[in-house]
Amino acid sequence: MALASPVEGTAFRMDGLPPKEALPTQYDLPSEDPEEPGVPDEFHIFQPQLLRETFRLAACEPDQVFIGTDINLYYDPHHPLWHKRPDWLAVLGKPPATRQEELRLSYVVWQEELVPYVVVELLSPGTEDEDLGRRLSDLDKTPGKWAVYERILKIPYYILYSRYTGRLQAFGRVSASYRPILLQEGRLWLPEAGIGLGVWEGAYAGCTGRWLRWLDGEGHIEPGGGAGQEGLARRVAVQDVVLGNAPGRVFGLLGQGVPLDPAAFVVRQGLDTACRMGRA
Repeated sequence: MALASPVEGTAFRMDGLPPKEALPTQYDLPSEDPEEPGVPDEFHIFQPQLLRETFRLAACEPDQVFIGTDINLYYDPHHPLWHKRPDWLAVLGKPPATRQEELRLSYVVWQEELVPYVVVELLSPGTEDEDLGRRLSDLDKTPGKWAVYERILKIPYYILYSRYTGRLQAFGRVSASYRPILLQEGRLWLPEAGIGLGVWEGAYAGCTGRWLRWLDGEGHIEPGGGAGQEGLARRVAVQDVVLGNAPGRVFGLLGQGVPLDPAAFVVRQGLDTACRMGRA
């Protein structure tokens, strides 16, 4: 399956819009929705934190990757109050804050000019229909998450995980629409980024269960998040910790059974460019 280039989907186009200086910024837009009841439960705190700790790319230095957790994502300058609130997102080529006063209140695409490379939603009974695109948009309502990620922002990868069933689902943009990605032994591989994602059974934050965590290019879990007694410096083979103890498959750019279009190499080159944008 040939995925759309993440670089093509990363740049936010301002065609036909006022200069971004004339549009509202993160300081003008609400960072919280008073009509959304409650606060994130413990799983929605710990799981995004583990994803943040283990998201390490060979193509991008950490200072060129912005990671957002439960943050308002403003996506339409024609309707500047419209937003979604992903559980987890990563933007490549966008430096994170280095000073406390620079910490983002929200992520406003027309100010940042880059859209996320990947979004992760953690399914719950109250949000599952919208997360999976089952709720169609009414004329008097904002678009659902699926429509926003797929058609408006054109985010290359959309990932969903249910802690209730342990099911991991992934979708990639192909010909302007999301298509399911075939998992390899229950794991996802993002070839142009050189990173994978799997369900790991172990203890995190003192709680034993099934957690999503990122894998490196050789199929090992990325350090961090209490992977072992040696802490961040130690890598543990996926075959020892992935649910079901399935034999480890060595990931690589050629896929080792994961079919890749030759354009993936072009994508990788573009990804490197995106990661350099913040340093230009």
